[in-house]
This record gives sequence, structure tokens and C-alpha cells, in this order.
Amino acid sequence: MDKSRKLGTRDIQSIDAVSGSAGRERQISPDTVLSAVANEHRRAILDALDNASEKTLAYDVLVDRVADRVQDKDAKRESDEHRQRVRIALHHTHLPKLEEARIIDYETEMGHIQFIGGELEQKILRLVVPYDIHE
Repeated sequence: MDKSRKLGTRDIQSIDAVSGSAGRERQISPDTVLSAVANEHRRAILDALDNASEKTLAYDVLVDRVADRVQDKDAKRESDEHRQRVRIALHHTHLPKLEEARIIDYETEMGHIQFIGGELEQKILRLVVPYDIHE
């Protein structure tokens, strides 16, 4: 082991060589990816990140983009209330699931989310997104 490197730090070059994606130590299974994109909120998150410059968005910007894309089933509900519900769902459910699947990097302190998924995730997203129904 190179003594100049601190323990616990990742060798980015070796990660890229193994997985083909920066930030992931190994490829994830198609089942994990399919489970991650099975939810409309998570597809909206991944689509927003995929279309962002540098595949990174600030948390508040991501909330706005997902809230705009995911329609509230109760049309009478106020827009602010809908955005708050999306904000809570993203923070407590959807972003942790995508991070656990190693598709995104969610820096809670900085409030930034970055897409770190690989080619498989991008291909599946391109296939699934056109079939999302927006009423």
C-alpha cells in the first residue's frame, strides 16, 4: 500500500477501472437499478440530474423540478404544500434509496445531489422516461 495515501481514501482510478463509473466500487445489478427507477419520484430525480450541467443540482432546485414533473393527485392542494410533500419524500425516502443503490451522491451538508450512475442506469432511464404518463 502506498504510504503517502491515507487509510480510508478511495483510489478513484481503480474504481473507474472496475466499474466504468466514478464513485462506485462495483457495478450494481439490473434488479437494483430497476427497483430504483420503479418510482415516479425517483425517475424524475434521475431525469433532472441527467439533464443538469455536470449531472449535479442543488437540493432546492431538484425539489422544484421534481414537484413540477410529479403531479399532485389532489388538484385542490396548494402548490407550496405539494412542494413541501415532495421535499419531505425526497429527503426521507427517494434520495436515500438512490444513494444506497450508488446511483447518486447526496451531500446533505452542502445540499447538492450528483448523478454517479453508469451506462446501465442511463440506458434504462432513456427507455422508461418516454412512457411516463403526465396528465
